[in-house]
Amino acid sequence: MCSTIISAVSCSESVQEKPNIIFILADDLGYADVGFNGSKYYETPALDNLAKQSLILDQSYMYPTCSPSRTAIFTGQQSFRTGVYTVPVLESGTDQENIFSRWTVGKDFPIYAEPLAKAGYKSIHLGKWHIVGPYPEEELAKTFPLTEKLTQPEPGDYSWVAKHKTDEIKQFYPEGRGFMKNVGGTFRGDPAFEEGGYKSETGGYRAPFSNPFIEAKADDEWLTDRLTSDAIEFMDQNKKGPFFVNLDFYAVHRPIKSRNPELYEKYINKEGDTITGQGIGKYKEIMAGYATMVESLDQNVQRIVDYLDKNDLRKNTIIIFSSDNGYNGRQSSNNLMRGSKGYIYEGGIRVPGLINWPGKVVARRTSEPVTLLDYFPTFLKLAGINDFKGQLDGNSMTDLFEKDCDLFADRPLFWQLSSVYKHGTCSVIRKKQYKLIQFLATGELELYDLLKDPMESYNLASENPDLANELLSELVAWRKANQVPLPPNSVVSN
Repeated sequence: MCSTIISAVSCSESVQEKPNIIFILADDLGYADVGFNGSKYYETPALDNLAKQSLILDQSYMYPTCSPSRTAIFTGQQSFRTGVYTVPVLESGTDQENIFSRWTVGKDFPIYAEPLAKAGYKSIHLGKWHIVGPYPEEELAKTFPLTEKLTQPEPGDYSWVAKHKTDEIKQFYPEGRGFMKNVGGTFRGDPAFEEGGYKSETGGYRAPFSNPFIEAKADDEWLTDRLTSDAIEFMDQNKKGPFFVNLDFYAVHRPIKSRNPELYEKYINKEGDTITGQGIGKYKEIMAGYATMVESLDQNVQRIVDYLDKNDLRKNTIIIFSSDNGYNGRQSSNNLMRGSKGYIYEGGIRVPGLINWPGKVVARRTSEPVTLLDYFPTFLKLAGINDFKGQLDGNSMTDLFEKDCDLFADRPLFWQLSSVYKHGTCSVIRKKQYKLIQFLATGELELYDLLKDPMESYNLASENPDLANELLSELVAWRKANQVPLPPNSVVSN
């Protein structure tokens, strides 16, 4: 992902009036898990219809896991700057193989809600937060780099809750970071807080919700519905605007819980897709349950759109939809891309994305590569904020609203994974159609032509050493210029 200050080159200097902004971020929704990207098994009619009126981001990139993705989205900075490389509890190996990840994003890293609040936006965060640790006061007192990875409480352990509702810790929660309200955001990356976790009956998705930051309501039934209802309630209270809705659904992250028996029967009896592998094979039952969660998410996107239409807010409201990383293995499938959540390959980092703003965004599908680092500068541009002084590593996507732009086509994108999860530590550059991966513990190179080989099945590094060395030189120069830290066992250098 690129490193460019927001005041850098721009394809367009047009300034928009302040629109309402709705940013919907699904969790673990894969690129091909929506109809507008080719799914024949999962049903997403609301998103598909919205996509017809939207800019579809065909090459939209995240990190392979949620912690670095969310950190980078919120701060607009490469996750190595905040010391986050994957979900801390997922790391494996020793402190020689890893730079163990931080969990809490310190107050020295502003997030986008803060300048938006100063610009007059009334903002709410709903759902997954994941940029505060379970023990932030202990974490921030530690010496980094850590010698052991961070831990989290077991499901059913609520001993952390009281401390998290004090001013000392709430400064790291949404209300301390520019949002007026937090509904359901904590340190956890999934909704299953209760004893039993994934194996519990509700899994956090069915009422009564076990999330201590969601106040129970009489009509509670399904978490995705509840988060949407609270989003609509907030918009209704602030319809004079401008408002910002940060709707981070826990869906479709595990545990897989069927929305209802009727939907499950529909999908368990539905013919699967042999091209993507969705709805077939030994994980058919899991995929059927997952499909009900995808359809539920889609239904709630429609509820948002219906509310805007009914209240004549659609024209001055931009809707941005994305996912935080690729699909999780077993609960979905995409035989057209290599890898899944946790992997640096396309299936792990390429996600569905769209931008909808009637009359302002030209509906089409763009192949210009965009990244999670582009959201923060986009929000600033939409809000008319020109004096933000912080480091930003992306570019405003407003430059793509009307037509494609060479700025996005030509810029290199970078990733840095300095902790071990699904594979070894690595640095990555993508430039135009090529992607180079350098594994840090061995120095091994993998080079792929994503245009000809989206499955990343043929390593071109030996066949085309000149191109590999050219990209490697640019990757090393980026690491050096940005003082990117490397694990102790790295055989490469900056």
